[in-house]
Amino acid sequence: METKKKPGRKSTASSAVPDQTPEHWSKGRNRIEKSELIRNALLQAAAEVVGELGYAEASITRITQKAGVAQGTFYNYFETRQDILDELLPALGAKMQRHVKDCALGGHNFAELEERGFLGFFSFLEQEPHFFRILNEAESFAPVGHKSHFDSVVKQYTHFLQHSQEAGEFANYESKEFEVIVFMLMAARSYLAMRYFYDDTKKPGLPAWVTETYMKFVRYGLEGVPQSSETKPAVSKKKTRS
Repeated sequence: METKKKPGRKSTASSAVPDQTPEHWSKGRNRIEKSELIRNALLQAAAEVVGELGYAEASITRITQKAGVAQGTFYNYFETRQDILDELLPALGAKMQRHVKDCALGGHNFAELEERGFLGFFSFLEQEPHFFRILNEAESFAPVGHKSHFDSVVKQYTHFLQHSQEAGEFANYESKEFEVIVFMLMAARSYLAMRYFYDDTKKPGLPAWVTETYMKFVRYGLEGVPQSSETKPAVSKKKTRS
């Protein structure tokens, strides 16, 4: 009489979930390229879900459905739902920084570079309309990613100002003051986007006069008083005897 073997315990060691992705993603790509493609697709899907529904409603099921992959595939790239939420803003923020930097190329001084970068920021919002909601909600739902994003942006912006100072600009500023300037300019972009880019009119793009007003502040608020506005010293009139 044969004796049945007792079933052994399942291994508790973590193993990769079998990948289940659209077949066309594998064509002409090696393993590393395919892996990067899937990971980026999950991040892009997460951006769209959060942008449409908010972080609170961004479930793994919704993200994988949007990405077009099986739910089990998610765990080959992220351990938890919070992991992808924490990586979402830094990944999208890095894309924004590259775009703004590319747009600023060709400027010859701080004002020119800043204007090009300012317009680049808003052109990025046109390309990635979900960015603003992802940014604003991250402080509450993805604080790790929120801090990482701001640290990166402040570092790049501060370096930009330091480079301008080395080129002869901002002679009256100390290096410690640059961080203050960076946060003021970042806040200006954020609030201008809320007021003029995401308003109820849904008009495409940013009004040109908003950019012109912003640049007046940059040129004259940071660099000095405009020539036409300088006050001339009063000339005292001598009284003549009658």
